[in-house]
Amino acid sequence: MSDTATTTQTPAHKQTQAQTQTQTQTATAGETAPAAPRGRALWDSFAPLVVDAVLPMAAYYALSKGFGMSTLAALGWSSALPAARTVWGLVKERRVNGLAALILVVNVVGLVLSGVSGDARLMLAKDSAVSSVVGLAVLVSAVAGRRPLMTTGLKPWVVKGDPARQAAWDRLSARDAWFRRSERTFSVVWGSALLAECVARVVGAYTLPVDTMVWLGNVILGAAIVAAMVIGGGLAADPMEKMVDAETARPAAG
Repeated sequence: MSDTATTTQTPAHKQTQAQTQTQTQTATAGETAPAAPRGRALWDSFAPLVVDAVLPMAAYYALSKGFGMSTLAALGWSSALPAARTVWGLVKERRVNGLAALILVVNVVGLVLSGVSGDARLMLAKDSAVSSVVGLAVLVSAVAGRRPLMTTGLKPWVVKGDPARQAAWDRLSARDAWFRRSERTFSVVWGSALLAECVARVVGAYTLPVDTMVWLGNVILGAAIVAAMVIGGGLAADPMEKMVDAETARPAAG
């Protein structure tokens, strides 16, 4: 009888041991796994912004200021990466890479305007053309585009490289109209700020002394960026971050 009991209990005992071992492995994996995905997710979030915007701009300044290239040459070479990214998006993904295409357009505008010379005030005014191109593109993407251009910079700050927060963003973006409206509002704020900066610099170029506008132009640009960050944060980024916080916590609470 004892042998029979032992025989009948052994499979259950083995099953219990297997379950315990599985639970232990799952718990251990749950404790150690998030570190790698979080770093990878953080890079995946910021990679488009770095590759499509930061690297071309850094290349331009490095080539023009560091290596002494002419404006024309520096703009031309720094356009290579966004041009390649735009073509790759069209061929491989059958869509336009919005941020890369925008940087490419801005560089082309710079190439066209690089030949403008002679009139000091016109030289100052042409610097605002970049802001106007970027501002208009951002506004158009917010009104007519499926994904506003400034989302590339907004999303990494909200999701913070956390896969759970990225999933929460995707769920909210798919089902919540207010969340999508806030996403567009962020781009509207930035586009409007850049256009206002453009208008202010053009007006200043033709109404203020040239020596004054040489330094005041940078102050106006800095003020526009700070205003866009503060207003965009209050109207869109902060509320969206709170919504992502709540959406991320909801499955755990359930």
